[in-house]
Amino acid sequence: MTDIAAKAGKKKEPVNWWAELRGLFFLLLGVVAFHSLIAKPFYIPSMSMMPNLHVGDRLIVSKYPYGYNWSSASFHVLPPFAGRLFGSTPEYGDIVIITPKDSKIDYIKRVVGLPGDTIAVQNGQIILNGETVPQEVQPEMEVNVDLNSPCDDLSFPRLKTQNSNGREICVLPILRETLPNGASYDITDVEEQPLDNFAEIEIPEGHVFVMGDNRDNSADSREVSERGGLDGPIPLENIGGRAEFTTFSLDGTATFNPLTWWNALRGERAWQSLRTEKIPTGSLEMEAAE
Repeated sequence: MTDIAAKAGKKKEPVNWWAELRGLFFLLLGVVAFHSLIAKPFYIPSMSMMPNLHVGDRLIVSKYPYGYNWSSASFHVLPPFAGRLFGSTPEYGDIVIITPKDSKIDYIKRVVGLPGDTIAVQNGQIILNGETVPQEVQPEMEVNVDLNSPCDDLSFPRLKTQNSNGREICVLPILRETLPNGASYDITDVEEQPLDNFAEIEIPEGHVFVMGDNRDNSADSREVSERGGLDGPIPLENIGGRAEFTTFSLDGTATFNPLTWWNALRGERAWQSLRTEKIPTGSLEMEAAE
């Protein structure tokens, strides 16, 4: 009886709201620190990196490969400033995340020119340090048409068709481009357009030149800022990370209803590495000699 009475008389401890808020604050601080210093998720909203990245792809970006700078911070809360901590230079072929200093929007592009290089584009082909970057024709790529990949005539004119099963597909012409360090990757270039030609420049120290793999639809270093481009080489402190791998991809049919999520998944696009394949440079020299 005594124990029962003691329990009944014991008052419930009041909630320590200060401790709860403090715990929540440190949890959020840990998430922001992880996103800023280690890795963060990223969403592909445009087709500028087709055929390698599709609208609706989700991927992981590592934040440490090139050091830390103002653009490393999550949500871009820091004002732009020069300099980096533990800085290093990207390699040819790296897919990087860029934040222009006058924008809060992230871009995702491929590094095709390094500090001190001369670079030009002639008839859609990169001229790097006076040498034409080779492009080899590859088999066409069939991409399923969906809400996130509509294959409309504005973006991919006359490329929509049907496969043998009657499904609508987009048939992309593919070229295999290989940079001097052996970095080799697929690009698509459908038609002639103004960005196929870019006058030769020298890339300043502390800058890189970037391009999208979809050479017809990419606001990159070839395009002026007035048209949404990056206006030439970009400073290294504007690079906030390197793309590592996809996690999953959605076709555009998913809604807030969880029952729609499974059918919207593009299973074939999950867990794909985004680190660029490298061909031994000796093989490239042998091919050139032949």
